[in-house]
Amino acid sequence: MLLLIGLGNPGSQYVANRHNVGFMVIDAIHRRHGFTPWRRKFQAEISEGTFAGDKCLLVKPQTYMNESGRAVSEAMRFYKLKPEDVMVIHDEVDLAPGKIRMKAGGGAAGHNGLRSIAGAIGPDFRRLRIGVGHPGVKEAVPHYVLHDFAKADKAWLEPLIEAMAEHAPLMGERMDQTFSNRVHEQLRTAKPEKQKTKPVKGLPASGESASEQKEGAGEGPLARGLKKLLGR
Repeated sequence: MLLLIGLGNPGSQYVANRHNVGFMVIDAIHRRHGFTPWRRKFQAEISEGTFAGDKCLLVKPQTYMNESGRAVSEAMRFYKLKPEDVMVIHDEVDLAPGKIRMKAGGGAAGHNGLRSIAGAIGPDFRRLRIGVGHPGVKEAVPHYVLHDFAKADKAWLEPLIEAMAEHAPLMGERMDQTFSNRVHEQLRTAKPEKQKTKPVKGLPASGESASEQKEGAGEGPLARGLKKLLGR
């Protein structure tokens, strides 16, 4: 069984915060993979489903970020799970926006949600770190993560969240590195829609003047090109 934990703060005022990107990913997974309706348990919102036949529990702690460990430890004890059965999805200021990294164990790196979870169940749980960028100075980090993503971030944030939701079953199969590779590959190969260039009003789309097109009417493009090159 996998406990898939998204970190964030409850309340409508926090919904679009950088600190809530864990909630955003969990919600996308819930929509895509047909999990059960949300219900309250373990001081969290939870939803049940399966990945490759194995049970997965989506968890959004409702204790606020600094007390996330209370919800995680309750769910872990109830299902008699080990830290390696827990995957925590969280924001990471030390990664560039749009980058993700998978790791198991390690420190909290100043993240209060991770610190709370490590204090409750130990540090050996798995992590999906989502880069949100750094404000530049350490003192600005709390203000930065507790504010909404910029409008320009939508261009990379939405495709990233959807890619993670699509490949989420790989986390249930403990294929964390494959998950990371697939997400990065999908984002790398996604091609933006080609923009069609609009002709300037009064100028033919080919770039020839109107008089040149009229004069060359009935001739093929090769003939007109040779005429230009060799002269009339």
